[in-house]
Amino acid sequence: MTISLHVMPAAGAPFDVEPGDDSVVIGRSSDAGIAVPDRSMSRRHARLFRQGNEWLVEDLGSRNGTLLNGRRISDPTPVGIGTSLTVGSTTISVVEAQRAPSATSGVGLDGHTVFRSAAELLREPRELSSGAMRVEDDVLRRYTERLKMLNEVHRSLDRTLSLGDLLELILDRAFDHLKPEEGTIFLKGDDGEYYRAATRSIRGKGSQTLYSRALVHEVVERGQAALVLDTTADERFNQAMSLLDAGVRSLVAAPMLDPSGPLGMIALGSTLGIRQFTEGDMELLTSLASVAAMRIRNTRLAEEALERERLEREVALARQIQVGLLPDALPEIDGWQLYAHNIPSRGVSGDFYTIGVVDDGSCAVMVADVSGKGIAASLLTASLEALAAGPIHDGVPPEEIFNRVSHLLFERTPIEKYATAILASIDPATGRVAYCNAGHNPAIVLRTDGGVEWLGSTGAPLGILPTVTYARGEVGLEPGDTMVLYTDGLTEAENPAEEEYGEQRLAELCARHRTERLDRLAAVISDDQDAYVRGVPYADDRTIVIVRRD
Repeated sequence: MTISLHVMPAAGAPFDVEPGDDSVVIGRSSDAGIAVPDRSMSRRHARLFRQGNEWLVEDLGSRNGTLLNGRRISDPTPVGIGTSLTVGSTTISVVEAQRAPSATSGVGLDGHTVFRSAAELLREPRELSSGAMRVEDDVLRRYTERLKMLNEVHRSLDRTLSLGDLLELILDRAFDHLKPEEGTIFLKGDDGEYYRAATRSIRGKGSQTLYSRALVHEVVERGQAALVLDTTADERFNQAMSLLDAGVRSLVAAPMLDPSGPLGMIALGSTLGIRQFTEGDMELLTSLASVAAMRIRNTRLAEEALERERLEREVALARQIQVGLLPDALPEIDGWQLYAHNIPSRGVSGDFYTIGVVDDGSCAVMVADVSGKGIAASLLTASLEALAAGPIHDGVPPEEIFNRVSHLLFERTPIEKYATAILASIDPATGRVAYCNAGHNPAIVLRTDGGVEWLGSTGAPLGILPTVTYARGEVGLEPGDTMVLYTDGLTEAENPAEEEYGEQRLAELCARHRTERLDRLAAVISDDQDAYVRGVPYADDRTIVIVRRD
């Protein structure tokens, strides 16, 4: 494949160059094969080289990286006609070098088909840029017509439109200027396949005729405009029965290209009895497709931004509702200190805690972590809170509460949804703690002498099985003892080496700072975690509840 490079520096005039050798270096050094005075480009930024019949590009360890169709490359990557390189602040379009016409470039089989690089067609004509042109020249007339059409198209599209309305307006302009009988806009779907996004026919119904795999390959994938003077004379299209059955004989198509890759194409068709498209029509359609690609991209970005805003509003509302489920204030219990906080990783949390004084005078402390994250997890959290609130308020023992809640949660949620939780019932007068741990992280008991005890699991996670019987655990808290309940967002936080913070590190840190005020102890834990992860984002919600007997 013979290629040419259209170099568009951030400053200065664009220029064309053909990499004649099998390898050429791009950079700002005067020694580079393609030297560009671009301060954001490294001295030896990237290299283009030939391998067999194809060209590849590799980054040479540049400071700002090399982008191919908007994506940073890390290894040698093939480049093709119609692709775009971003090197520093310079854009380099890969186009087909000027050469003798062949079956896929220039006039093809029996002179009935023309393919031209879209990037080449969008450039200013050489005759115009050289100044060697008379006003009456046909090239100037056609170029002026293109500019007039583009100005009109820009004015008509310069307003906020939905994607569907935008596509219809693009077809309006195509029919106004090129007078086809059939018109179709194909867009690339999420599955990589091309679908008819908008169609029109002067026969009064949408066109279903202008699709051909050969046409998509030549136009979209290779970045070429196509002019088919007679579909019956080109073997690439004379097998497309949808074209022939509808009587489509003359066809013109142009790709809609985006820096991140092809978006689709516009195809127009006509019978020879009505008109035969010309190369001037191909140039006009290529210009229209270029404008359409930019507008489609902007429309999609605007729609994505609106969708993000909508989701952000929903997340904010869900977070507001969820915060309402958490205690407004912690109860004051003579002879006891309490502390709690919750930090969500994605706006809303899958963690939950509650602390309340029961009618019999005991204090109930519950910490839960439902499976998943985000809005779905917060909904399950709300359901769990509702199921547990009544029994907790009535002073039902922890193991009986979990027996009930687990069964109800299993019946009301999908099989993959469950929760781990720990529920402790504290007698403030005696310091006795009755607890139940449903597959949750073991709570940490810090003794005044520095000893550490663990309150491990007494049953399976809530809602994971249809029937579970939970055991009851008991522990005593003496004056000065501290109990720490938490979720795995703390212990599973990872550093850059993907090593977890861990329960042991948390327990040792808490033991060393067991005499600190509870808010200070929580701050020490948070600071130690931040130092440990070294900037790695927390992947999960973090909740901690600390209880101390004075």
